[in-house]
Amino acid sequence: METREGSAYAVSPWWRHGLLWTVVVGMSVLVFISGRAYKDAPPIPEGVVSETGEMVFTGKDISGGQEVFLKYALMENGTIWGHGAYLGPDFSAEYLHTLILDAGSMTAERLYKRNYQELNETQRDAVNAEVQRKLRENRYEPKTRTLIFTGSEALSFKSQITKWRNYFSGPTLNGGLPIKYIDDQEEIRKLTAFFAWTAWASVASRPGESHSYTNNFPYEPMVGNTPTGETILWSMLSIIMLLGGTALVLFAFGKFDYLGWKREGEIASPIMIPGSATPSQIATIKLFVVVALLFLTQTLVGGAIAHFRAEPGSFYGIDLSWYLPSNILRTWHLQLAIFWIATSYVAGGLLLAPTLGGSEPKRQAMGVHLLFGAFVIVVAGSLLGEFLGIRQQFGDLWSWLGHQGWEYLDLGRVWQVLLTLGLVFWLYLLYRALAPARKDMERREIATLFMLAAAAIPFFYLPAFFFDGVSNYAVVDMWRFWIIHLWVEGFFEIFVTVLVAVLFYQLGLVSVQTAVRVIYLDAILFLSGGIIGTAHHWYWTGQSSIAMAFAAMYSALEVVPLTLLTLDAGDFIKLGGARCDVCGKSVDNPHKWAFYFLLAVGFWNFVGAGIFGFLINLPIVSYFEAGTMLTPNHGHSALMGAFGMLGIALMIIGLRQVSTDEQWEKPEKYVRVSFWGLNVGLALMVVSNLFPGGILQLRDVLNNGYWHARNLSYLNQGFVRMIEWLRMPGDVVFIGLGVVPLLVAAAMVYRNVRATS
Repeated sequence: METREGSAYAVSPWWRHGLLWTVVVGMSVLVFISGRAYKDAPPIPEGVVSETGEMVFTGKDISGGQEVFLKYALMENGTIWGHGAYLGPDFSAEYLHTLILDAGSMTAERLYKRNYQELNETQRDAVNAEVQRKLRENRYEPKTRTLIFTGSEALSFKSQITKWRNYFSGPTLNGGLPIKYIDDQEEIRKLTAFFAWTAWASVASRPGESHSYTNNFPYEPMVGNTPTGETILWSMLSIIMLLGGTALVLFAFGKFDYLGWKREGEIASPIMIPGSATPSQIATIKLFVVVALLFLTQTLVGGAIAHFRAEPGSFYGIDLSWYLPSNILRTWHLQLAIFWIATSYVAGGLLLAPTLGGSEPKRQAMGVHLLFGAFVIVVAGSLLGEFLGIRQQFGDLWSWLGHQGWEYLDLGRVWQVLLTLGLVFWLYLLYRALAPARKDMERREIATLFMLAAAAIPFFYLPAFFFDGVSNYAVVDMWRFWIIHLWVEGFFEIFVTVLVAVLFYQLGLVSVQTAVRVIYLDAILFLSGGIIGTAHHWYWTGQSSIAMAFAAMYSALEVVPLTLLTLDAGDFIKLGGARCDVCGKSVDNPHKWAFYFLLAVGFWNFVGAGIFGFLINLPIVSYFEAGTMLTPNHGHSALMGAFGMLGIALMIIGLRQVSTDEQWEKPEKYVRVSFWGLNVGLALMVVSNLFPGGILQLRDVLNNGYWHARNLSYLNQGFVRMIEWLRMPGDVVFIGLGVVPLLVAAAMVYRNVRATS
């Protein structure tokens, strides 16, 4: 047995040292890459002038255009440099392609006095070469902070003001935005200036390099925007990193048979006994009921968004864009997903902490009630604020009370502050409940890990306050993914590992040494690739190839722990069907449906995060794929399949813990239906819509360029619309047989505890 300081309950100190060095090294590299973002970001000039000295637009116009982009929530309509929503175009790619056509027409007229379409092949090649040379030349003057536009660039900017005004004229042209959504001429001009800057950064050569600020993204061969050598090189090396990392970990699991969820010795008496919940544990049930309600709302909103892709101008004869535009629906879809999953994790921590602590602190239930009230205020206030914000009801306070406009971080600044304070209060409640355990030799280390994992959640949300609406877009995207990746895909995953370990320990299925060892092992494996792997979101967002080098290599390691989930699945089955070593009889597992959902987590984590995630994280694939349907294919199968199923597993644990065997009989039937409905429905979504739709869109990128695959000229094709309609059976099964039964089960348990309390 591994021991430390003579304790019979401790594990080797090398586990702690290993985790500490993993975090220190990983964060050091990530901070270094993040610091480079400020240096490598495309510069925002003070003025953009034509070759004749005429002011085309100013740096304040660019920043003002970015604010227009944000306050109208256009990141929930289309994308910039591949990041955002998929209902509209990639604005940077669309502007760039229109610029190329305009420059080609003007160059053809200047050189040959003819239309571009009338030129022969030799003449077209000459025009294309001239356009490419002009657009790729970086004419930014750092000393004067002035950017010089060619005549064709200046004229294209003026003509594109009309183009983008027309874009906002109706829902069929823009993927579900209201008629005349942006009708102010000055706002349109500034917005076009912002698009012009993003397009310039996409094609102009980075000083001292042969590629653009965005590493030649988007794919636009007409001007030489093709994959760089680094993109291909680091894709190849990342595969080697994956194979080497997988081999090393599998060797370790083969050599050390105690790794993983292993049961050591006889089954211990369970500490958690269903039907004997504390007042604070009972208080968490209303949180789980709200989780189910938010889950249902999120899926209904998601179905409406899918309909915008299938039929953007009509929702069964109703112009839904007038009442609920596509950008507010997508905002809610993402926000509700984060809210219900995070709330389930928060409630799961409150559920398990008192049992691990060994006693219920005074007024702990009151604290849970207060947290519930704060949660309702933040959720309701932020959703309403976002709705009113895109309708411009808050004036200059739009980013504070309404919609900040950043994908995944849309909620207004006031609501972000309240959310952070709520998480700090939650941390205080956990500390009170776990305090006795931290004084006990057996439970000290696992309780400390519990607190540290929980503390990381509010701490790593702080980067949300490091930027505002006029910060350089490349810098903001860097901080955004500190939160999205580290907060959601990193430390929430570690926290859930702790919760599962605590659950198994309190059910008497594993020893405290096994539970602690698994926490350390999973944390080391997840964070080894996960911290530095954050940078795989930054390939095309204005960072240099240094970020790509680190990101590609370490992002590949993120797949390694996911392959081990297949081993975890086998261990879960053994633990769930354990036999007592003393009496020789089967030990009934009251939380078997939670175990089934954990098995589903293993499957979807491997498929969604492992296979689909690794596919799109390869730089060479991401270059062509970013912003296509392969991204939500990964997102749905990983976020719902892994994090969502984990959240539901915690919900089932809570519902079962407060229910006696008799009270559980009816809700269990609905939980059984929900398990199959959610998994079958999600599989149908992936197989019938998300994956084939993504592959076909990727093929169009390769054949016609990135701009075309993101344009209505592609999205309005019959076979694309048909694939969108094919999603409906999966949605119906997922909602009707998955989400609704789960809500019914939660409501039944809540009614039971209210009746007996």
